[in-house]
Amino acid sequence: MDTLTRLENTIAERRRAAPESSYVASLNAKGLPKICEKVGEEATETVIAALTGSDADFTGEAADLMFHLLVLLGAKDIPLAKVLAELDRREGTSGLDEKAARTPQ
Repeated sequence: MDTLTRLENTIAERRRAAPESSYVASLNAKGLPKICEKVGEEATETVIAALTGSDADFTGEAADLMFHLLVLLGAKDIPLAKVLAELDRREGTSGLDEKAARTPQ
């Protein structure tokens, strides 16, 4: 988990940088819709790599997806620890039971 925590901290630092000097800052300057678009693109690329790419392709795309998800979490001011706590809360619960317990939205 140290890697993700370090990355989360790096992303937080780079959000404060000048957009012309940081990819993270430039993405944040474009706003939440652009960040969401990037997460969607990376998710699609990850799925394609899983189905048709090599293990190295898939690993690289999975890393890109995780990076962009952390950028999105930062943009929404949701710490990684909150997501991890939700995963901890769900641990030991059947995925089917957990899904059934959700209230319709």
